[in-house]
Amino acid sequence: MSEYYPLIKHIHLTSVTLSILFFVVRGAGMLVDAEWLQKKLVRVLPHIIDTILLASAIALTIILSQYPFVADWLTAKVIGLFLYIGFGTIALKRGKTKAIRITAFILALCCVAYVLSVAITHNALPWS
Repeated sequence: MSEYYPLIKHIHLTSVTLSILFFVVRGAGMLVDAEWLQKKLVRVLPHIIDTILLASAIALTIILSQYPFVADWLTAKVIGLFLYIGFGTIALKRGKTKAIRITAFILALCCVAYVLSVAITHNALPWS
């Protein structure tokens, strides 16, 4: 294992926390039609955080030699991540009505819960 593993894992877990926290805050802003959602920092910061998150995730897969489509639990995390991104995009940008946005927001949070549980248990079916 790499000497950089603890640092990269810390960066990854911190960026996961920030990404989820910022998504929840923006989702709450969406619920009340907050004007601050249009601020440049609010639109750019998630991309910066998520880029760091992705880079640290890739680094961890290389360090640990565990890859999606080889390790079932990691494949499940990637699929859950794509679903989260899709629902999150609908919740924060593309949903045509408030009801669609709220439903997508809830589904995105369910995906987050699933991905976190898979990450903790290293099991694609963490409830089993």
